[in-house]
Amino acid sequence: MARYALPIGPIHPALDEPLYFRFEMEGETIKNTELMFGHVHRGMEKIALTNTLSQNVILCERTCGLCSSNHALSYCRVMEAIGNIKVPERAQYLRVINDELKRITSHAFAVALIAHVIGFDTVFLYAFQEREKMMDLLEAFVGNRFHTSINLIGGVKRDLSDDLAKKMYDELEAFKPVWEKIGEIYATDQSILERIKGVGILTKEKAIEYGVAGPVVRGSGVAVDIRKQEPYAAYGELDFNLITETGGDVYSRVFVRIRELMESIKIIQQCIKKMPPGDINSGFYSRIPAGEAIVRSEAPRGEIVYYGRTNGTEKPVLVKWRTPSLVNLPSLVEMFKGAKVADIPVIVAGIDPCLSCTER
Repeated sequence: MARYALPIGPIHPALDEPLYFRFEMEGETIKNTELMFGHVHRGMEKIALTNTLSQNVILCERTCGLCSSNHALSYCRVMEAIGNIKVPERAQYLRVINDELKRITSHAFAVALIAHVIGFDTVFLYAFQEREKMMDLLEAFVGNRFHTSINLIGGVKRDLSDDLAKKMYDELEAFKPVWEKIGEIYATDQSILERIKGVGILTKEKAIEYGVAGPVVRGSGVAVDIRKQEPYAAYGELDFNLITETGGDVYSRVFVRIRELMESIKIIQQCIKKMPPGDINSGFYSRIPAGEAIVRSEAPRGEIVYYGRTNGTEKPVLVKWRTPSLVNLPSLVEMFKGAKVADIPVIVAGIDPCLSCTER
C-alpha cells in the first residue's frame, strides 16, 4: 500500500488547540508523526522582567486558564522561598481549597471534552452542566469564575466564611454520585469504549523516556504526584490517594482524571474540617531580598516548575517556568503510532494539552 503525507493544523476543525501535524500514512493508519507548535508565543517570561514582583502574580496566573491558580501559587512560593516569608497556616489551607476546586473544573472539562470529540454530546453536556456548579462555588469563594486572583506573596486575599464552607461541603458531597455515574458510562458504554480503549497507548517505559507529567504519566502506571512526593501548602496534613491506571491509553487517562476529581472532593472537605483560625496573609511585600529559588507544584495537567531570581529591587532578575503540556505534547508521536485518522482528535484530547501555557 502506498504511503502519503497528511498535514493537519495549525487551524483545523478537529483540533481545539493550534498544533501542526504532518502524518506519514499508509491507508488510514498512521506510521509516523512530525509535530510542530509555537504559533501563539506571547513572551511572558520577558514581560515578567519589566513587571514588579506583585504584578507578576497576575501575569503568571494568565499563563493558563484551567491551571491559572497553580501558576500564581507557584510564583508566590518561589518569592516566599527567596524571602524566607512565612505563610499563615490558614492561608495554606485556603490555597489548597482554591487549587483543588480548579483541579475539579479542569478534570471535568477534559473528561467532558473527550465525550464531545467522539460525538457523545449527551455525556458532554451532562458533565459540563455539573462542572458549572463547581464554577459557581469558585465564584462564591473568590469572586471570579476563571482566574481566581486569590494568591499573593505571603498568603491569600480572600477568606472562607463558615456559611460558604458548609455550602461548599454539601455541594461537593452531592457532586460525588454524579461523577460516579459519568464514570460508569465511560466504563460500560460500548460506543465510548470502542473509541478510547486501547487507543493512544503510551507504555510505562515510554512515559518515563518522554518524561511526561500529570494524568498522562499516571495513566501509564507511573506513580508521580508532587502533592505526595514534595508536599506544599497544606497537602502534607491531608489524607488522599495517589491515583494511577496501567493501560496507558485514552481510557486510562480519562479514569485517572475521574478518580482524581473524587480525591479532590475529599481533600477540600478535609480542609473545611481541619482549617485553623488565624490570619490569611503575612502582609504586602513589594521587595524581596537578593536570592534565587525553585519550586515544583502539581497542576491539573501535571508538574509545574518555577524558578526565580531577585536582587532586592521591586523587579525580578529572572523568572522562568516549565509547564506540563510542554513535556506531554512530544509523546503524541508515540501515541499516534498505529492509530487511525479518526483517532487523532481523541488522542489529542486525551492528553488535554494547553498551548496557552506551552507557548507562554
